Amino acid sequence: MIGYLNKLNAPPTLKDSMLYSISAGGKRLRPILALAVMESFQKDPEFVLDAACAIEFVHTYSLIHDDLPSMDNDDYRRGKLTSHKVYGEAQAILAGDALLTESFSLISDNVFLNAEQKVRLLSVLSRAAGAEGMVGGQVEDLEGENRELSLKELESIHEKKTGKMLECSVLTGGIAADATEGELLALQLYARHIGIAFQIQDDILDITGNQDELGKPIGSDEANLKTTYPKLLGLEGAQKEMENHIRNSLEHLGKINRNTGILASIADYIIKRNH
Repeated sequence: MIGYLNKLNAPPTLKDSMLYSISAGGKRLRPILALAVMESFQKDPEFVLDAACAIEFVHTYSLIHDDLPSMDNDDYRRGKLTSHKVYGEAQAILAGDALLTESFSLISDNVFLNAEQKVRLLSVLSRAAGAEGMVGGQVEDLEGENRELSLKELESIHEKKTGKMLECSVLTGGIAADATEGELLALQLYARHIGIAFQIQDDILDITGNQDELGKPIGSDEANLKTTYPKLLGLEGAQKEMENHIRNSLEHLGKINRNTGILASIADYIIKRNH
């Protein structure tokens, strides 16, 4: 990812701001999922590496924009000052825009994928990131502030805001690995459930976590008057809800007759992580 950005013939400030956010660290869960699916299907992960990086570009763009004063107004991300705190709000917006659009070039220029695979991947990514996916979820999240949401409304937000991009990640690996339609559906449902579980754990860590480990201040959800799983269900209830989603994710994963151990271990990681 860093090598690709370094080669861009773009204004230095734009490149610097893109590199600042993309190299800030993070779990890299989305590209890891795409690569893990390839390994499960005994395919060379290198074939999907550029597409996996494209997903991380989109994810990073969304974080830059989420942190803006007009959105969540956060000062820290991954233990570093947020992009707009370093480069200014206008430059942060443009860095996010550039990461989003460069993601499509990464997929279309991939030398390992055929034309049909590229078209499917571009379609999956654009739908996951767009109005019916991540952006739509962000809108619902903003509109949900200052009012108490139902559990159904909260799940809808996180299915779109978090789950759709995780679904995109496993579908990217599955499409590149020539998975059957049945296998793709099982992967999609696995990812949908780990996406909700991931968000529940985020909500729990926003209460119980350590700022040094999280890389951002705790208590921001309460400060922004957001409805969370612990707020609706209590900490113990949120924990049980998360475990139910992980159980469902593994049931769908079990329908795939492949060596999916690494995907199962990712589900286990989600409920045990502390950042």
